[in-house]
Amino acid sequence: MNTSTTLHHGLTTYSDGSLAEFATEMLFDLPRADQRRWGAIYLEGLLSLPGRKSIRRMSEIIAGGGADQGIQQFLNQSPWDWTPVRRNLARYATAILKPRAWLVTEVAIAKNGSSSVGVERQYAPSLGRVLNCQRGLGVFLVGDRGAAAADWRLLLPAAWDNDEHRRDRAHVPIEERHRSRRDYLLEMLDEMTGEWGLCPLPVVVETGHEPDVEPLVHALRGRGHHYLVQVPAGSSMIHGEPVKPRRTVGGRSLARYEGSAEASASQFVVQHLPRRPQPNAAWWRSPGQSVLTRWLPGRRRPSDAWLTDLGTLRLRHLVDIARVRHRVTADLDRLQHEFGFGHFEGRSFRGWHHHATLVSLAHAFDLGRRLNRRDAERPRAQSA
Repeated sequence: MNTSTTLHHGLTTYSDGSLAEFATEMLFDLPRADQRRWGAIYLEGLLSLPGRKSIRRMSEIIAGGGADQGIQQFLNQSPWDWTPVRRNLARYATAILKPRAWLVTEVAIAKNGSSSVGVERQYAPSLGRVLNCQRGLGVFLVGDRGAAAADWRLLLPAAWDNDEHRRDRAHVPIEERHRSRRDYLLEMLDEMTGEWGLCPLPVVVETGHEPDVEPLVHALRGRGHHYLVQVPAGSSMIHGEPVKPRRTVGGRSLARYEGSAEASASQFVVQHLPRRPQPNAAWWRSPGQSVLTRWLPGRRRPSDAWLTDLGTLRLRHLVDIARVRHRVTADLDRLQHEFGFGHFEGRSFRGWHHHATLVSLAHAFDLGRRLNRRDAERPRAQSA
């Protein structure tokens, strides 16, 4: 069975088709033929070269040597717009994955020195420690058979706002300034549902150690997004005290989640929150607010908690959405290491976004090819 999606002028890309066809579809909006050619070469390098995906190795092995300058210029200096390429990618990923949710998550990339765009010694919630790194924020389309990155933002540290020397060297646009994760997140969601025309899905947000999620929840509700937003498990915002198992007034019974060994030992409870306004918390006035908590055996406090407006779903379905991060882990690891998300050697803002876009394309192409092979093998296995 072929999974296909028509994007431009009747052209059709098949997930088992050639990389050349895929590159033609995804890079259709690049205005110049040489940009599309370099993009296809870069994609081939990301997909076929083992180990580090350096421009020099791509030049020598993929382009036959002498192409270093051309690839470098395409990646770091060429002004092609990555937005329509990501739109094409998101539509392709939607077609092959039939996603159930959008996951917003951070990717931290350790770096040496201080010149690469967005690098700073900073706390990375995804790693749980302070290190010299870049921090990217991505939106992943997550289905039962995998996940693909659709959009990215580079989280610019506040120290970069007034450091003109570093900004100039990294070619950071004048309008790019430090903003909250919430602002970047909402900007991506608005882009995906607006200009790209994607149908919104439940948004699962990893907030790390940020205690104040009220403005984010309020903004998501205002945009009509269903959501599960992670909050500190013992937060006083949940009834003023942690929810206790088997004593959840108005809640539903505990249910086991089948999955990993740890997950299968977990228990979850969903509890509807009262419609009770509190100072500086306008979102509490809206009906339908619930909290989902996860409990590990023998613990007196929950290990995880999410605020959600999907509390009326069957508990298993709600837990499935909350746990999409665990389905993303393998694809996120492959994106970073197998396809070279963290291998970007340049320093520029434009180059970082070009690289993130092309790595996401390479991963999505490989994912589509693997899914198609899996579908093709299933009838043979059933008939054996």
